[in-house]
Amino acid sequence: MRTYYRGSDALVTDDYFVWRAASNHIFPIGELRNIVIMRGPQTSASQGSALAAGAGLLLLAATAWMTLGPAVGYTASAAAIVLTLMIMSLSSRRTNRQWHLLASYRGGTVTLYSSSDVRVFNQVTRALRRSTENGRGTENAGRRGSREDLAAA
Repeated sequence: MRTYYRGSDALVTDDYFVWRAASNHIFPIGELRNIVIMRGPQTSASQGSALAAGAGLLLLAATAWMTLGPAVGYTASAAAIVLTLMIMSLSSRRTNRQWHLLASYRGGTVTLYSSSDVRVFNQVTRALRRSTENGRGTENAGRRGSREDLAAA
């Protein structure tokens, strides 16, 4: 049995696709139809912590203004605004997207695999593509492994 991808979360062979989520989901490659990639919605980090930090910095600047004078107060206010904008900019760049691999299986649509790591997701997708392309028109009768062998692998 040829292995196209072996990782901690998935296994792709000539005959089976195994998603190692909470429990092993084992799908025979020959029964998968209409395999598609679906992008989930983009989620970004919350801006609440950046705004709270900015409010704290402005409060510190106001305190500096009253105790140390307007020159220090202006400088502290400008620094607070710049730091708040930097924090907001950096936190907004951290977006996360969940990627899903869907297929028709025994009359229904199933999620074969899901990941937020696009690099690993692409590796699994390429392995599944190679497995389905190599499986067309060939008989794999002599090379089939059992589901128990795959679960242990």
